[in-house]
Amino acid sequence: MGFISFFGARHALVLALLLAFPAMGLAPAQAESENSVWQIFKKKRSISAAEEDGAPARTNWSSQGGGNGARATTVTEIVNDGSVTPFLTAGGAAALQAAEARFAQIVASGGWDRIPSGKLKKGVQSKAAIALNRRLFIEGYLREEATQGHYADIFTTATEDAVTRFQRNHGLAVTGTVDSATLKALNVSAERRLATIRANLPRATEYSRDLGPRYIVVNVPAVQIQTVSGGQVYSIHNAIVGRPSRPTPVVMTDVATIKFNPYWNAPASIVERDIIPRMRSSGASRILRDMNMKVFDGVGGPEVDPDRINWRRAVVDNYHFRQEPGEQNAMRAAKIEFDSPFGIYLHDTPEQELFTTAERFYSSGCVRVEKVAIFLDWIIGGQDGIDANRIAALAETKERLDLKLIDPPQIRITYLTAWPGRNGEVNFRPDIYELDGSGFVMGQPLPVGETSGGERYVLKPIPRDPSAVDADEAFGFFNFGFGRSRNYDRTDSVTNRTLFFDDSLGNGSKKLKKVKAATASASNWLTEKTNELKKKPLKKSATAKKSKDKDKDKVAAKKPPKTATGTASAKKVADKTIQTAAAGTCKPEADGKLPAGCPPEAVPKPKAKPVAKATPAAN
Repeated sequence: MGFISFFGARHALVLALLLAFPAMGLAPAQAESENSVWQIFKKKRSISAAEEDGAPARTNWSSQGGGNGARATTVTEIVNDGSVTPFLTAGGAAALQAAEARFAQIVASGGWDRIPSGKLKKGVQSKAAIALNRRLFIEGYLREEATQGHYADIFTTATEDAVTRFQRNHGLAVTGTVDSATLKALNVSAERRLATIRANLPRATEYSRDLGPRYIVVNVPAVQIQTVSGGQVYSIHNAIVGRPSRPTPVVMTDVATIKFNPYWNAPASIVERDIIPRMRSSGASRILRDMNMKVFDGVGGPEVDPDRINWRRAVVDNYHFRQEPGEQNAMRAAKIEFDSPFGIYLHDTPEQELFTTAERFYSSGCVRVEKVAIFLDWIIGGQDGIDANRIAALAETKERLDLKLIDPPQIRITYLTAWPGRNGEVNFRPDIYELDGSGFVMGQPLPVGETSGGERYVLKPIPRDPSAVDADEAFGFFNFGFGRSRNYDRTDSVTNRTLFFDDSLGNGSKKLKKVKAATASASNWLTEKTNELKKKPLKKSATAKKSKDKDKDKVAAKKPPKTATGTASAKKVADKTIQTAAAGTCKPEADGKLPAGCPPEAVPKPKAKPVAKATPAAN
């Protein structure tokens, strides 16, 4: 997940951050009482509009002409009228081969000139319009007569229609005018487009092999899903796929099982780093009630009363935290499972607002489906009497149901940055994972910027704890880490500050960065304590820690020795300092609980950790 808890860090670091947070401008987490805890952070992308000519930019990709907060340019809908070209068809590879020959001829003839910036919309007459008409003619969007005679320098109705088709084929906002994103896409060189087509020829060939009568295609670069029956697209769905640091793998298999209203088994890492700190701060019953979560005495054990457990001393692995079916569940209404060596699946999500954004590269590899009810109805096809009405009823009642499919459709999770469209036109999407030119067809792409043995992908899965999939896919549930990363960022909806997600924390091939990841629960607690210190006499005690007091404990806390012995000593001093800051009131009562307002660090952790029970399997 790429985050660690402050409560597992040195107490001295917690104290330092407690004093530093006001300077960082972080506001109190007042949204907790109004918003569900899994929606504190809203994600945004800040990826540029379109690829520039030349070498691919490592971080500046956008599939829909984005910019920060750009809206989606595609919609989820039932089409079923032949108006949408499938990503994959039996003849798709041959059509792309024909396009490759045509673009090779364009390159051999000198390609096309760049279009200068300027106002370009219907009715404009200019030199830029001459260049635009010529550019659209060369690629096949305009007839040659549009570049000759009286209409050569005019943005005509025919030009507007050509621009509209060009925008649609490049996943851009369809406006009929040449905006900045469209201009950038138009100015990608013919040589670059030819290279993209050639990179996709072996993919189109492999992905379309042995296509059945019913199949699902997830096109990762397009962030869309198609359901196809008899060669015709039935529905098209906006998707959320893996971010560049956690790419979605290419998988070709059959759908196996539909799980309605699935449980979400919280991995121990999330329980320890996020859930329990919030339980300590705001009360176990309240937090678990808000999250619709139950706690059991181990996997398969009886349910326990969370208020009767001292969560400052409890061993996390001895308990099983399970989120019940419901609107807030990380899988929401359904989970679509299939055989995959990479352990991914398709699922619903409570964060429906993310489907309205342009660059939907948010997940950790799994694929989220918009309007999942339409998707499920098509997949199931009436099996066991489960139709659209029954699917709606299951979503309403939250009834658990696992359905093993009798006649499942194929599913092909693909990586297509170019595929054939109508009338010889070609659809293009940015190479979000930087795989074009690498020979990639199948397997698991590595995070952008990483290689293994010189390759940008692996054919066998990298070992991962199965529960980590559920942990990562609960994005928007408890994804509170922040650290710096070139690939991924989001905005804190409470403070409107941009936070950076640090994926290196979960990758053994990278070192921890200087700015450690922290949990929002910890930062919220620290902010609250800071505000309390400003209002109470306790502030003097905290301020005194910065003075030049000669007390040896405080000096040791400020300047811990670098030796192993000195480090241990400094930790003890920090413990003592924190307890002193609480004015001597932070002592456990008879029931093991602390008085209100005491930090969790006031209770020493157990010296020996009991043997952990089995971790719940990923759902």
